[in-house]
Parts: sequence; C-alpha cells; structure tokens
Amino acid sequence: MRSGDEMLRHLVDKAAADSDFRQQLLSNPKATACEELGITMPESMNLQVHESDMQTVHLALPPDPNITEEQLEAISAGLCCCW
Repeated sequence: MRSGDEMLRHLVDKAAADSDFRQQLLSNPKATACEELGITMPESMNLQVHESDMQTVHLALPPDPNITEEQLEAISAGLCCCW
C-alpha cells in the first residue's frame, strides 16, 4: 500500500508532466485521483485541488486535532483520511 505522501507526489508529478491530466484533476479532482490511484474515497470525503501561481500560494493545513468521536470512529474503521 502506498502512503498518502506517495499518492500525492504521484498526482503532482503526473499533473506537471501531462497537461490533459492536470486539467482533469482541476475540473474533477476526486474522480480523477481515484481513477489514477486505483482507490475509492467515501462519498462524504471531498478533494479540492488548487493551482498556485506567481501571486498566490496555497497552504494546506492538517485536519483539526480536535476531532469528534464520530470522526475518530470513521478513521479507525478506515472510512476516511486515506491521504
């Protein structure tokens, strides 16, 4: 099984080398990532892809450490946070 970092690096590298893939990833990120990586994500999980440019850099923060009991159960059941 690949780590989340490895999957992310694969998507970024492919998007840098393949402009058609990059556009697909920007327009339909979840379906494109799932297809490319051969994974499924729960319907409740969202994936957003942002394209940085010379004036804007996007910073992704990790999830809030103050998660609910329901979220903790979903994580332990492998239902989310596959990244």
